[in-house]
Amino acid sequence: MSPPGRPTGEYRREQPEGTAVNGAAVLLHGRALSRRWGGLLAVSEVSLALARGEVHAVIGTNGAGKSTLINLLSGEIAPSSGTVELLGRDVTGWSQPRRALAGLGRSYQRNTIYPSFSVLENCRLAAQARTPRPWAFWEDAQRCAASLQAARDAAARAGLDDQLDRPAGLLSHGGKRQLEIAMCLATAPQVLLLDEPLAGMGAEETERMLALLRELRPRHAILLVEHDMDAVFRVADRITVMVNGAVIASGTPDAVRADPEVQAAYLGEQ
Repeated sequence: MSPPGRPTGEYRREQPEGTAVNGAAVLLHGRALSRRWGGLLAVSEVSLALARGEVHAVIGTNGAGKSTLINLLSGEIAPSSGTVELLGRDVTGWSQPRRALAGLGRSYQRNTIYPSFSVLENCRLAAQARTPRPWAFWEDAQRCAASLQAARDAAARAGLDDQLDRPAGLLSHGGKRQLEIAMCLATAPQVLLLDEPLAGMGAEETERMLALLRELRPRHAILLVEHDMDAVFRVADRITVMVNGAVIASGTPDAVRADPEVQAAYLGEQ
């Protein structure tokens, strides 16, 4: 058994920023990230490279540090040590809004939509946050052509182009999760951090979400935190496994599935 934080099973050593992973550029790179609250080490020396054209899943039991890792990468919380690089720039000290403007989008475990607003209006508000125009105070923001077009395009990519006028609160659970991704897309991100987008979905809704992730993959680097193991092994190009805040394995789905330490710690003995 390898020590905590030392990945096993066809592990690829993290590469310097700007180099390629499987021929694709690395867009987001977390280096030796740690987060401590008093005596609790929630994330310990985690390194992760997200490349365009890949879905990189992070799995682990509750309390493994997955959501804390996403919060570190997105800028919601600051690391105790380590760095985050986005599109070749050190953004460790940047706020979450600044990282979002630079090309980082994320979704949350719980829906963060505006239920009384239409699907289009939810997406328009997200697009408007990407390109605010405070100097144009005399203009009706709801008529901003650029924001409206970005909103329509994002909704279409998320499969909601036939639901534009529907109040967001009336969407199905799966539809609301699609809307969250559409709102991310409206901000024109290159990197997507998705925290349990399949939670609570039925089989049909899961299939739609997996199809959406495959459609988004070529143009984005995607980090997927998810508990649905069947879905993870179907859609992920690479999987990182966390236990007690540390990485115990990182590699292809086949390598991770076969790793004895992963089987013992998470998947169950085979």
